[in-house]
Amino acid sequence: MIHSLFLVNASGDIFLEKHWKSVVSRSVCDYFFEALERATEPENVPPVIPTPHHFLINVLRHRIYFVAVIQSEVPPLFVIEFLHRVVDTFQDYFGVCSEAAIKDNVVVVYELLEEMLDNGFPLATESNILKELIKPPTILRTVVNTITGSTNVGEQLPTGQLSVVPWRRTGVKYTNNEAYFDVVEEIDAIIDKSGSTITAEIQGVIDACVKLTGMPDLTLSFMVNLDISSELNFACCFARQCTVTPVTTVFFSLVAIPVYVKHNISFREGSSQGRFELTLGPKQTMGKAVESVLVSSQLPRGVLNANLSPSQGTYTFDPVTKLLSWDVGKINPQKLPSLKGSVSLQTGASKPDENPTINIQFKIQQLAISGLKVNRLDMYGEKYKPFKGIKYMTKAGKFQVRT
Repeated sequence: MIHSLFLVNASGDIFLEKHWKSVVSRSVCDYFFEALERATEPENVPPVIPTPHHFLINVLRHRIYFVAVIQSEVPPLFVIEFLHRVVDTFQDYFGVCSEAAIKDNVVVVYELLEEMLDNGFPLATESNILKELIKPPTILRTVVNTITGSTNVGEQLPTGQLSVVPWRRTGVKYTNNEAYFDVVEEIDAIIDKSGSTITAEIQGVIDACVKLTGMPDLTLSFMVNLDISSELNFACCFARQCTVTPVTTVFFSLVAIPVYVKHNISFREGSSQGRFELTLGPKQTMGKAVESVLVSSQLPRGVLNANLSPSQGTYTFDPVTKLLSWDVGKINPQKLPSLKGSVSLQTGASKPDENPTINIQFKIQQLAISGLKVNRLDMYGEKYKPFKGIKYMTKAGKFQVRT
């Protein structure tokens, strides 16, 4: 299926290559570089690039292009999924998937790629199996391997190969049996200048850390007050060892907006000064605090400087990029944070065609803004009673206020 894999950095240099069937010349990547030059943004490179004798399928992760060379037609999503598995495996092994980390652990990288593909076809892609085949690098293990000439490759067949599910080894035992779930909801919204909602939706992800002895079956039940536009679909991920992320994504059609913005941003024709006023406040947060609030706005190109006074937090203005940032922190409902002052325009500059938009980031702990709540967690197949924990968090995704 996959003949070769090339890793290309942000500068357009190939810094690692791996061949499984036959050696493919690096010149095949010229077609990829041509597509990269035509792309307006790095992420706009076509995922599938046909060439006279090959297909190039690529993904961009952590500013690195993973380019797979295919000689026959295969489902592109199959190859793309495998490339993402490669990236996730590198990140799991090295803590970060970067050019430096890959070069520092190049031997382990080649060992992993050799086990993940057998003659070009996926073989072992689960982290648990790979970690039994190839031990993650440590300083001590690196020193021992250098002295003794040994490698990180294990000598025994991974027990996960003999398990009912390939991602979990047999005979798993924990001293403390526990299951923790984080319900994280991200709200995307566009608010017009009158405060009305133009569009809004919530995307929810459930992160789980499950440490349970044996092979139990888990059923997670929910209570929700809103209409869910897609079904809750929980795969067999709960049977995975230790950490499970993410489990599912849920979209909600009715959205409560948790913050509001009062704004007065104005520019006068023929004047070198403009007015800038912002006030933030919580709304429909069930008494929960709005924290880690960060406000940013891309001011018009004619703005030279900003002379503002925050009642809370600190602000910065970059005169080159025209980016205004206000680090608010936590909103106190009794004393709403505000940012007021004036902005200076270029002399003789015309009035900006439109006012800037306000982008807001925030977090609300112990609140699921959708109304979704975990009702119960039932376990079958084992007799012990695990400890269970659940946390909720709402945070802003692309939250924009037009002025």
